Amino acid sequence: MNKRYLMAALLLACGAAQAQEAFPSRPLTMVVPFPPGGVADVTGRPTAAALEKVLKQPVTINNRPGAGGAVGNAAVANARPDGYTVVMALSSITVIPEADKLFNRKPAYTLDQLAPIALVSADPVILVVHPSLPVKTLKDVIALAKKQPGELSYSSSGVYGALHMPMEMFLHAAQLKMRHVPTTGGGPAITQLLGGHVTMTAGGPAAITSHVKAGKLRPIVTWGAERHPNYKEVPTFKEQGHDIVYYIWAGMFAPAGTPEPVMKVLRDAVRQAVGDAEFKAQMARVNSPVNYLDAPDFAKYVDADAKRLATVVKAIGRVQ
Repeated sequence: MNKRYLMAALLLACGAAQAQEAFPSRPLTMVVPFPPGGVADVTGRPTAAALEKVLKQPVTINNRPGAGGAVGNAAVANARPDGYTVVMALSSITVIPEADKLFNRKPAYTLDQLAPIALVSADPVILVVHPSLPVKTLKDVIALAKKQPGELSYSSSGVYGALHMPMEMFLHAAQLKMRHVPTTGGGPAITQLLGGHVTMTAGGPAAITSHVKAGKLRPIVTWGAERHPNYKEVPTFKEQGHDIVYYIWAGMFAPAGTPEPVMKVLRDAVRQAVGDAEFKAQMARVNSPVNYLDAPDFAKYVDADAKRLATVVKAIGRVQ
């Protein structure tokens, strides 16, 4: 009888090992916590397509917008930690828990509920205006905003979201007042601007490039530490006398507690995916260079950015 139990235990152990080695044995879901058209979506879709080639399984995009990205981030933070659900998150993933603290509300999720897989891209956002606005430089924008306090407007991806933060940094530094029009993501924020419903927004290069090339948006200034290689004519805030820097990054996370062998498969898959020729071509078409970091370095990057942005959130305070 003991031999039978021993044999059964061995078979179960072998079966578990084979199941683990078989990952992934079914389709994966990549949650994008914003609507189509923004940086997370524009980065997530080619990443998912490249991952399919490596993993030999479908990787389905699931747009889960809401609350500046909190809805989609929380969905993955609370998902089963089996590697089949991941999120293509933006830098706002670190800001949302800090904003929740500011308002003394229960956080939708905490960063320790998510395990970093890899950084895919990191670009400075660019201030773009509607072509009808009579401004061509940052000095023009500031002068007009001071002349018409509270009349100029800007769209964002949501309160304390990835596009709201840089705009608040700018307004705080220049002591300006503008009307904030939050939306559910970067795509809708740009749509608001294209339609003339607002006068400006902060946009990632991946989301604004096609509209800039078509003459539908005018770039004014970048939050980069230096000029963007594909927008060399656009000066930085630092060059204009304002010491503010902000990068919108896109990176993949899995639920915390995902088994290490599964995490290794995902990490290796992303490493191969970002080297895929078609992936690099798609990212180049939207002027978004690949800035890959594997999990250990990405974790350090997220930690440093979270601390920096937490300071910014406290400095800005409660905003609606």
